[in-house]
Amino acid sequence: MDAFDAILTRRSTRNYKPDPIEDEKLNRILEAGRQAPSGGNNQTNHFLVIRSRVVLDNLIEMVQTAFSRMESREDMYSSLKHSIAASKKGGYVFCYNAPVLIVVANRRDYGNNMADCACAIENMMLAANALDLGSCWINQLKWLNEDPEIVRYLNGLGMHDDERVYGAVSVGYPATEDGMPVRGLTPQKGNEVTFIDN
Repeated sequence: MDAFDAILTRRSTRNYKPDPIEDEKLNRILEAGRQAPSGGNNQTNHFLVIRSRVVLDNLIEMVQTAFSRMESREDMYSSLKHSIAASKKGGYVFCYNAPVLIVVANRRDYGNNMADCACAIENMMLAANALDLGSCWINQLKWLNEDPEIVRYLNGLGMHDDERVYGAVSVGYPATEDGMPVRGLTPQKGNEVTFIDN
């Protein structure tokens, strides 16, 4: 699969098999993230690669608890409102039970933290697609990146005190009949393009 095909056919996967990802594939995905551009070539992303089912289950419970304490507002981003509502109902699994969650943190006081993490996550999602794995951008830990309990827990996993989460990506084998990602071109309804030639 060439780079353009990987871009055009990447779709989010929200249902995974429990099967572990081979180390070789996971390392290639991480290298794609580490090679992403960064502001001033600062390279300050910190990748926390969570494969422990116990840790994932702890985070799932903590995220659900944090969101269940929040109240939705009309002006909130729709996915954030969904996370709050689903958490209040119970059984909310923010990372779709993927066998791997790659949390991307960066320095809290660094002006390009979100952009650098976004570049890395996109690279990793494209690499996952090229390796016949599914992936999905995960915002929930970014939305909760100042929650004291979650920050303490992530610090215990290796996140530095001056870092916060600015994105994450779930990765695994899709729970499809053939185990392959759902691929295909979808019509674009937005993302306007304006050419300025003169």
